[in-house]
Amino acid sequence: MSTFHFPRWTNHFKLLIPAGAAGGVLYAVTFVWLGFSPKTIAKGYAPEQPIPFSHALHAGELDLDCRYCHNTVEEASHAAIPPTATCMNCHTAIRKDSPKLAALRKSWTDGTPVQWVRVHDLPDYAYFNHSAHVTRGVSCVSCHGRIDQMEVVTQMEPLSMGWCLDCHRNPEPHLRPLDEITNLGWTRPEGDDSWKADLVYSAEEINPQESCSTCHR
Repeated sequence: MSTFHFPRWTNHFKLLIPAGAAGGVLYAVTFVWLGFSPKTIAKGYAPEQPIPFSHALHAGELDLDCRYCHNTVEEASHAAIPPTATCMNCHTAIRKDSPKLAALRKSWTDGTPVQWVRVHDLPDYAYFNHSAHVTRGVSCVSCHGRIDQMEVVTQMEPLSMGWCLDCHRNPEPHLRPLDEITNLGWTRPEGDDSWKADLVYSAEEINPQESCSTCHR
């Protein structure tokens, strides 16, 4: 019975085993480190926009309701970006010659949309429905922060899977009366839970799903 022997040169592969193991560990550490870094999750992202729109002025000082511009937020999965016509409802008369609004006037004249830069941008494989949240008592502020105090919109939360699951597992701290959804400065009355009666569902009945198919469709 003959015995098979590997060629002598294959002994060199023994040297690759520890190198491969060390490389695997380095890859795992790098993968986790980069995966959870602020740059990856985009927390703090605040891009420059083609028009210097101030939420602190419009939503804060002027107290415009979020739904005036984002008018699909209660009915659709996406919160609509306002068309130029919405802006021009005011700016045909208000500060109509401001140099800061040159891009808006050009959009209005040319009929081309303003190229706003998306700030809160979930991956394509993640499904999020705005209407499912705001119609059940989850305010804009839970995901977007105090947008009414921002001169430049900044992503305040990581929007990571773990962050979403934390809320799905314990949604109660994020709930508020439905008529306070866009009141970003609202705070819970101390020791008074009577407001919960105004929710479509009671806080105890809201039970968000945690299955993979809930967000990955």
